[in-house]
Amino acid sequence: MNSIQTTDERLSFRNHQPLLEKDKVVLDRKDAKLVMAHMYVAIVCLILGGLAGLLQTLVRSGTLKLPAGIGYYQILTVHGIILALVLTTFFIMGFQTSAVARTCGPLTALQRKLVWIGFWVMLIGTAMAATMVLLNKATVLYTFYAPLQAHVIFYVGMALVVVGSWISAAGQIMRYAQWRREHKGQKTPLLSYMVTINNVMWIVCSLGVASTVLFQMIPWSLGLVERIDVSLSRTLFWYFGHALVYFWLLPAYMAWYAIVPKIIGATAFSDNLARMSFMLFLFFSIPVGIHHQLVEPGIDVLWKYVQVVLTFMVVIPSLMTAFSLFATFEAYGRKQGAKGILGWFKNLPWGDARFVLPFIGMAAFIPGGAGGLVNASAQMDQVVHNTIWITGHFHLTVATAVILTFFGTMYWLIPHCTGRVMTKSINKLALIQGYMWALGMSIMSGAMHFIGLFGAPRRSTYSEYGGSKVAAEWIPYQVIQAIGGTILFVSIILVVIVFIQLCFFAPKGFEEYPVAEAMDQNQPTYKFVENWKFLIVVTIALILIAYTIPVGQMFIDPPPGAKGFGEGKVW
Repeated sequence: MNSIQTTDERLSFRNHQPLLEKDKVVLDRKDAKLVMAHMYVAIVCLILGGLAGLLQTLVRSGTLKLPAGIGYYQILTVHGIILALVLTTFFIMGFQTSAVARTCGPLTALQRKLVWIGFWVMLIGTAMAATMVLLNKATVLYTFYAPLQAHVIFYVGMALVVVGSWISAAGQIMRYAQWRREHKGQKTPLLSYMVTINNVMWIVCSLGVASTVLFQMIPWSLGLVERIDVSLSRTLFWYFGHALVYFWLLPAYMAWYAIVPKIIGATAFSDNLARMSFMLFLFFSIPVGIHHQLVEPGIDVLWKYVQVVLTFMVVIPSLMTAFSLFATFEAYGRKQGAKGILGWFKNLPWGDARFVLPFIGMAAFIPGGAGGLVNASAQMDQVVHNTIWITGHFHLTVATAVILTFFGTMYWLIPHCTGRVMTKSINKLALIQGYMWALGMSIMSGAMHFIGLFGAPRRSTYSEYGGSKVAAEWIPYQVIQAIGGTILFVSIILVVIVFIQLCFFAPKGFEEYPVAEAMDQNQPTYKFVENWKFLIVVTIALILIAYTIPVGQMFIDPPPGAKGFGEGKVW
C-alpha cells in the first residue's frame, strides 16, 4: 500500500482533504527515534502503574489480599511515583522534543545528544528508585514525606530523574534560542515558545524537591544526621509539588491550543492569547505551594492567605484557555453551517480519536478545576483536606484531563514517528478506549469525591476501622471505586494494543504532525511576552515575595523545644 492510498484510507473517517506534498513535514529520523524512546518508557510505566492502581482499588474494596508479603502502601508508592512522576516526565520530554524539532527544525547533534543524555539519566534514576520500592525499602508514598524514610538509592534515583529532565530541557531550550538568533525580529513558533515556558517553570520549581532530597533526605538516609526539619522539607516539596501539576498540564494545553484546531480542520483562536496564558502560568504556578499546607503549623496565617490569593490567580489563564478553545470550536462549527446556540457542537469530528480524547480531557478539567478551587480555599479545604476527595481531584486533572490528551497526542505522534498511519479500525479501538476511560474514571473519581465529603481518608485501606459503623458505610463506595478501576485497567489494555499497532503493524504511510495557524497569526506578539529577562525577574520576584518570610521563619523562629536549625532535629 503506497503513501497516497494509505492517506486516503486514513482520511476516510475524517473531514479533511489529503495533504499536498509540500505540506508533508516529517520529523528528522534521528529526532523521531529519540521521541519514540521516550514513548516506549512511558507505555511500560502505564502498564506497571495501572496494574498497581487496579490492585489498590481491589484491596480497598476487600476483594483482594495481596500475595507474597506485598504491602498496600508499597503498591500505592509504585502507582503514584511511576504514573505521576515518571510516565509524565518521559512523555512530556519526548513530546516537547518533537514540538521544537517540528516547529524550529531538526535538532543539532549537540542538542540531540543532550536530550539523549537526559533520557538515559532519567532511565537509570527510574530503575534505581523502582528497585528500592519493589524491594520494599522505599515505601514512602508519592510525596515521600518525612518521617517516612527510604533507602538512599531511592533518593539518588529520584534526584537523577530530575537532573536528567533538566539536561533534556536544556537541549530543547537551546533549539528555541538558536531559532531566535537565526530569525531575529520574527515571532517564534508558538509550540516552541510554550515548550520553553514549561521547561523554565519546571527547572525553577524542581529546585525545591532537588534541594530537600540532596540536602535533607540523602544525608538523613545515610545516617549523617539523626533527624531533619520536617516543616522545611514539606515546604520545599510543595514549592515543587503544585507547579508539578502545571508541568503535567501545560503540554496538554499545548495540544489544545496549537494542535487540536489543526486536527479538526480549524484555525486557532489567538496566538497572542495563548502566549499570554502561558506567561501567566509561569508567574503564578510556583509561588502557591503553601496552599497544600493550610492545616499545618509553623507557617504564619498571613502567608497562607497570600498564597491562597496567588493560587486563585491561576484561574485567569485557565479561563482564557477555556474561552479560546470553545471559540475555536464554535467558529469551526459555524463555518460548517451550524445554527443556534449549540448547533456547532454537533459538527465537531466525533469520529476522530485524536480529537475526541483531548476533548473529553477538556470536559473533565471543568469539574477538576472547580475541585481545585475547593482545595485552595482556606475554609472549604478544612472539609476535604487529606480525605479521598483529594485523590479523586487528582484523578480528574492529571489522570483524565492530562492523560487522555496525552493518549490522543500519541495516536498521531507515534505513527508520524514510525512512518505508519492510523486506520479506521485502529481509530475505532482508540475511541472505545477513550470512552471506557471516561466511564471508569467517572465511576471511580465520583465515588472518591462523594465519600471524601464524609471524611473517608486518603491513602488508607480502612482496616484500622475494623467493623465499625463508619467503615461499613464506606464499603459500597470502595466497591464502586474497584468497578471504576477495573474499567480503567481494561482501557489501559486497549491503549497498549493501539500503541503496539501504531508502532509495528499499522500500514506504512504518512501521518501528519498537526500544527495549527491562528486567526492572528500575522499579528506581532506583545514584546514583553518573549522578553525573557522580564519573565524571569517577575517569576523570581513572586517566589521571593511568597516564600522568603515563611521559609526564613523556619530558620529563625523554630517551634518550642527545637535547639536550632542545622542540628539535625525533627521539629
